[in-house]
Amino acid sequence: MTGDIRQTIKYVISDYVASNIAWFCFNIIRYYTLPINYGSMTIGGYFSMTIVLLGQSLFPMLMVALYAVSGFYNEVFFKSRVTIILNTYGISLLGSIIIFFIALFNDSIDDRMRSYELVLMLWMLIGTLTLVPRLMINQKTVRLIRSRKIVFKTLIVGTSERAVQLANELQNKYPHMGFVVTGFVDDKSTDHRKRSLNGLPVSPLRDFVNGSAQTDNDSFIIASDPSDLPATVSTINALFPTEKSIYITTDTLQLITLRPRTQMVSGEVLIDVSKANIPASTLNMKRIGDIVVSAVTLVAISPLLLAIGMFVKAGSKGPVIYSQERIGYKKRPFRIYKFRSMYTDSEPDGPALSSGDDPRITPVGRVLRKYRLDELPQFWNVLRGDMSIVGPRPERDFFIRQIVVKAPYYSLLQQVRPGITSWGMVKYGYAKTVDQMIERAKYDLLYIDNVSLIVDLKILIYTVETVLTGKGV
Repeated sequence: MTGDIRQTIKYVISDYVASNIAWFCFNIIRYYTLPINYGSMTIGGYFSMTIVLLGQSLFPMLMVALYAVSGFYNEVFFKSRVTIILNTYGISLLGSIIIFFIALFNDSIDDRMRSYELVLMLWMLIGTLTLVPRLMINQKTVRLIRSRKIVFKTLIVGTSERAVQLANELQNKYPHMGFVVTGFVDDKSTDHRKRSLNGLPVSPLRDFVNGSAQTDNDSFIIASDPSDLPATVSTINALFPTEKSIYITTDTLQLITLRPRTQMVSGEVLIDVSKANIPASTLNMKRIGDIVVSAVTLVAISPLLLAIGMFVKAGSKGPVIYSQERIGYKKRPFRIYKFRSMYTDSEPDGPALSSGDDPRITPVGRVLRKYRLDELPQFWNVLRGDMSIVGPRPERDFFIRQIVVKAPYYSLLQQVRPGITSWGMVKYGYAKTVDQMIERAKYDLLYIDNVSLIVDLKILIYTVETVLTGKGV
């Protein structure tokens, strides 16, 4: 069991027990405050009521679920006290309001203000009883990190003097961050002759790219020459599939992108470029929404899918569903599914972009593309977790390699799941050249900097308008 999982379990158990105690105490207050509801029933009889027992079982689970959706369990080590306090009382208030409308709204209270007072009591009980153990867990975690009993194994990418200096600083200047450098990664050489540096082992970058290096490290810190942008970008691209945290320094970030918002680690000099600067609650809500919407949509449009499939089959020879490998989240390859809109064997000379008058497009495919109906099977990709409903469009590795040469910031799009629709698709549409793909990517990068459920809703509205007006090509 990893340290992240153990820490998460501590918080979940703590929150569940605290919510259980809070609900029990609240029911005692509720019993003595609302005697008109229960007449001569003893408090023992009250707590044996089915509805009360049911609430005692379900309410703590509701609170844990709300805390999970809020993103509290997404990052369990580096938490500030302010963040913990705001999350605890904010989500506790939300839970109290939900319980009011579910369980308390119909209580027989002549004075409605008394009902609001009960909600306030419930909020204070949940918030306070949850906050105290959370702060205790966090404070103990901080002490364990400072005493090096909890450490985060890190590999420094680079073998220059700058890399050695950074390793020494992490050990001596920033011990509170918990980083322990366990080795170096040679991003220049591919041989194994250089075995150690500063007393630590050195491994070639290719060992991590092809998966031959067996490591339990938690992160990589790139210490390449900040003026060598192509090498830095190439290294980031190579390490994305490891799904480890990838940190760069602020001077390197200036070269990759001018994004105004970044995710800092303990307010220090390292920036995690493997994760987008998106609130955990937004990411969780997006994923929940993706699952619900894609499942409902697939069921609702199943007759339409069947009809389109019949037209595709009758229109030209070949399979109804076309699949192709695309590069997705963390540079993971996946198979994207679409209704076939081209004739079979349409790329005899290798990958080629399409245009509106492309002769490879079938008559049926032209209609499907105009109204974006060829994209409908991708709701299955969303349900599987390969994609999101809204996100940057996934591309083929063949084109990504060309894009990154001209636009290194494109790598940052792989911080999130790709989408069926995107801000780039809405504002720019289909790209016919690599340069146009780069222009479209700028809109998607802007989207990542401003992700929210409201922005997603706006993009969906524009997408619906595009589909209804047939502006898909």
